[in-house]
Amino acid sequence: MASVNPFDVSDSDEEAERRPNETVDTERSPSEGAPGPPPGNAFSLPADAEPPTLLLSSNRTSPSGEGMSVSAAATSTMAGGVETRVSVDVIAAQLLRDQYILTALEFHTELLEAGRELPRLRDYFSNPGNFERQSGTPPAKDQVLGPGGPLNRAGSISTLDSLDFARYSDDGNRESDERVAVLEFELRKAKETIQALRANLTQAAESEVASQERKNFKSSPEIQEPIRPLEKRALNFLVNEYLLKNEYKLSSITFSDENDDQDFELWDDVGLNIPKPPDLLQLYRNGGSTLSSPTDKVDASVGVAFGDLPGNCISREPQKKPDLSQQSEVVQELEYQLNLLNSEKQSLAEQIKKLQSEIQILKKSVSSPPPATLELCSSSSSSKPCSTNPPSVPSLDNGQYLDIRGVSEAGNDLVSTSTQNTSQSQQQTCNKTTSQQRVQFDQPNRKLSPAFQQALLSFCRMCSESRLGAEVSRIADSEESVMLMLGRCLPHIVPNVLLAKREELIPLILCTACLHPEPKERDQLLHILFNLIKRPDDEQRQMILTGCVAFARHVGPTRVEAELLPQCWEQINHKYPERRLLVAEACGALAPYLPKEIRSSLVLSMLQQMLTEDKADMVREAVVKSLGIIMGYIDDSDKYAQGFELMLLSLGDPSERVVNAVHQVFIPAFAAWTTELGTLHTALIPSLLARIEKLLTQGEHGLDEHKLHVFLSALQSLIPPLFAVVLQNAPFTSRAKPHEDIPAIEVTRFPRPASPLQDMAIIIGNRELLSSLLLLYDHQLEHEGTTGWESLLWVVNQLLPQLIEIVGRINVTSSTCVHEFSRFFWRFCRTFGKIFTNTKVKPQFQEILRLSEENVDASAGNGILTKATVPIYATGVLTCYNQEEDRKLLVGFLEDVMTTLSLSHAPLDSLKASFVELGANPVYHELLLTVLWYGVVHTSALVRCTAARMFELLVKGVNETLVAQRVVPALITLSSDPEISVRIATIPAFGTIMETVTQKELLERVKMQLASFLEDPQYQDQHSLHMEIIRTFGRVGPNAEPRFRDDFVLPHLHKLALANNSQSVESKRIDIAIHLFEAYSALSCCFISEEVMVNHFLPGLRCLHADMEQLSPEHEVILGSMIKECEIKVENRGISDAQGSISIASSLVGEDAKTKFLSKMGQLTTSGAMLANVFQRKK
Repeated sequence: MASVNPFDVSDSDEEAERRPNETVDTERSPSEGAPGPPPGNAFSLPADAEPPTLLLSSNRTSPSGEGMSVSAAATSTMAGGVETRVSVDVIAAQLLRDQYILTALEFHTELLEAGRELPRLRDYFSNPGNFERQSGTPPAKDQVLGPGGPLNRAGSISTLDSLDFARYSDDGNRESDERVAVLEFELRKAKETIQALRANLTQAAESEVASQERKNFKSSPEIQEPIRPLEKRALNFLVNEYLLKNEYKLSSITFSDENDDQDFELWDDVGLNIPKPPDLLQLYRNGGSTLSSPTDKVDASVGVAFGDLPGNCISREPQKKPDLSQQSEVVQELEYQLNLLNSEKQSLAEQIKKLQSEIQILKKSVSSPPPATLELCSSSSSSKPCSTNPPSVPSLDNGQYLDIRGVSEAGNDLVSTSTQNTSQSQQQTCNKTTSQQRVQFDQPNRKLSPAFQQALLSFCRMCSESRLGAEVSRIADSEESVMLMLGRCLPHIVPNVLLAKREELIPLILCTACLHPEPKERDQLLHILFNLIKRPDDEQRQMILTGCVAFARHVGPTRVEAELLPQCWEQINHKYPERRLLVAEACGALAPYLPKEIRSSLVLSMLQQMLTEDKADMVREAVVKSLGIIMGYIDDSDKYAQGFELMLLSLGDPSERVVNAVHQVFIPAFAAWTTELGTLHTALIPSLLARIEKLLTQGEHGLDEHKLHVFLSALQSLIPPLFAVVLQNAPFTSRAKPHEDIPAIEVTRFPRPASPLQDMAIIIGNRELLSSLLLLYDHQLEHEGTTGWESLLWVVNQLLPQLIEIVGRINVTSSTCVHEFSRFFWRFCRTFGKIFTNTKVKPQFQEILRLSEENVDASAGNGILTKATVPIYATGVLTCYNQEEDRKLLVGFLEDVMTTLSLSHAPLDSLKASFVELGANPVYHELLLTVLWYGVVHTSALVRCTAARMFELLVKGVNETLVAQRVVPALITLSSDPEISVRIATIPAFGTIMETVTQKELLERVKMQLASFLEDPQYQDQHSLHMEIIRTFGRVGPNAEPRFRDDFVLPHLHKLALANNSQSVESKRIDIAIHLFEAYSALSCCFISEEVMVNHFLPGLRCLHADMEQLSPEHEVILGSMIKECEIKVENRGISDAQGSISIASSLVGEDAKTKFLSKMGQLTTSGAMLANVFQRKK
């Protein structure tokens, strides 16, 4: 059976392989009745000390010359000079009693392999309680430790797999990321375990030389103490470092190959948890002075060599077992001394705190330092610090610290002469004069030797050899030292904080990054800040951005450029959109604090790259907003062209949220910049108008409506800045002074702004100043005119004529274009005010729209009244104010247009566009009905016919009450008109009512009117009426009520198709046939009952098929397939009906059959093959 190591305290397998020659020793703590320690480890630790550490390695035996191996010691102990055979149980008991655990484990393994399992060893190694770390409190008198004694045990790393780290993840759906986080956490904990084990190894290595041999070395100075493995590795590291620094690269490579068990890039691989000593050159220069070795000067937090302790109470090499009473006395004595040390330690700690507070108070109140006995080494951050540490342990930073270890040693006069000499020599080499501060402690009236006191203090359980221990053992006493300490500790703290709570670290990280003196550490801290949270949400991003702004305000533009911007640049292509979003938002937030050259070059380029390359809508939205902020701070006029291209690029973005951000942030900021440059009305707006004209010229056969919308929406967002330019450059601007008597601005004075940046009060500065300017503006327009008002004259003489000319060129049938321009003119007129609209805008439109028959070219069809100018003027200009006179003007304009177009036989597209645009708003329904009633009672049949056709457009948006009260009476009046053309014109409107209205009374009235058209003998020969009815039935039939379609539409279509078979005039016959074909094609998609299909739909198709055989063979083929399809539907319905009746009958006996079938299946005991035969049909 393979050997198993149950103690998880060794280094990793890799490190064990790298150190194959290290000895395997064991240390143990006393237990009552246990024999003395073996030779080579003559001192037994008291029970109140820290439990000893068990060092394990890949070697089973120890070939070291410094002491006997464990196996040899055990054998000599058990033999006792008697040549008799000893039982294996006695050997096992002795090994466990002397705590030779590894030897006992190997002995147990060999017995298992030989088939001779020993119950004592099996029970011991199967009990995990034998290997738990015991507390540092001494056991009671009657308490007996187990045979194994207290044993150090490292924490289990594998148990980390049982933790639920997904709870602390900000992205629980990505299992791979969670696994990576767990593995990183396990790796970090494993490294910490390795560090702790190395600390134990260091302590053991310092005291592993046998006391007898050390005594021989001290008595014979000419005999050199053999090099220890750890010392050899440290020297190897320093030699390799010297070779690399002095360009002996080949020698370094050869040296590394010869020591392939050591990693020369990592000092921690040496195994010593102490700071790296000076290089060889420094050691050589200091070689003349006597250097204290770690064994000469003992740190109270590490331990003391056993052989160096003066011991008249503890025998160094006992020859026989001490009895139980002697051991108890030793334990009691040590307990007493420990209590004394603990009380002294507490009193010293209180004195330290008290003296430190007094020092701080005296520093503030007195210029000269107070008398003190404790020497402090202080230096600036630029000078090399003084230290009382040995040369082999250099200071870790350039701050000022109070060393707890130094306080204890100085207070008790425990520092040896050599250490004091070294400290004095180092202090003499300092660049600055050290400030002497002394703290006095009460000296005990005792005569203990300094060595004994120092050894006694070594049992204080302090640890300063690890990184954290070194930080804890020193107290920073200046702001700079605090910053240095935070800079070192924060990178270790952040990974261990829950993701959901990491924003709590932001203030600490930022303060440290602001005040830390080292650029490299600041860069690391800012890197931590931007990588603090894997996918920060909105609140977390806001917190980080707030911190970045605070950092920028504190450090200034140079450091923002050098330290913060590189962090943004690194994450510009991060895989998570939330991180790229943070970069985009940070560019805008930091814009006010950057150097202007960087703002208009590097940051602008970064945002442009993200706008063109990023695929996430929310990132591009943030980019556009940051670009707007940049435009608010840029002052390089050469960047105008780049800004204009960025505006067009972002307006063409496929995401609606990005386009909204352009209108809300970017365009107002860009317009404010062009206003300062004086190019808003001279360059920006003319550029957009030129692009619109070019688009209209290129798109005569197919206009790109999306691009037109992009340019026109940009123009619409520029209306508020343009009006601000007009106000700020007016003749009265200097007279505008806000005061309390000025009336407040009406809420409806301006259109609702899309964002605060388009609010006129914000653009001007405040509402009081805007109110004052508006009063002067209206007065100037009404009484003084526009003389000398260049900005307003440009609007009146250049902008408006160009816009009206563009309006006349767009397609009137494009409802989208008409709507866009209508909204533009509505916002334009509302912004510039009612006086401006009445005196400047309306006259220019009225000059073009001269309402006369001469103004309509019916033959060419290109008269101005047939263009989009009519609906845009009606819906964009005449509707911007809704007072009584404005409504009258709109009604009169529409009546005149309807009359003029009707009498001129011109196309009605412009009038239809006006009705569609106005009909979308219920406010204008009454007004439009008034206009149509004017047409109903007009004396001209042409006008009445036009009014009838306009009802079709209005019915869809009007509520049923108005339809019943105003529309249907007007249509019935027109349906009895003397002119047959007027009656025919009402049919589409009646059809639309059948399609949209649900009131039965209205539907019956319409049905009766349509029936009169079809059944009245006077209409039998009205070819145009029949064509209009068929066209209407084909349009409204699929959407009409099914009962109306089955009972009225399809039967009458059948009659019309049958009558068309006997039509003698071929032209009329083919016209009716084509319209019937279109109607039947539309109705074939509807659900038609079998009765109606057989009685009306199929017969009508057959009649139409007969016509098409003679008139249009291509239609005849399609009709043939339609007839076959309908016949198949009828057959299938008959079959399904038959099956439905059968299924109803079978359902009555279904449950009984189901029960019988299941009972038969339950009785089957045949195989699978026989079971398959059950379902075969009988032959």
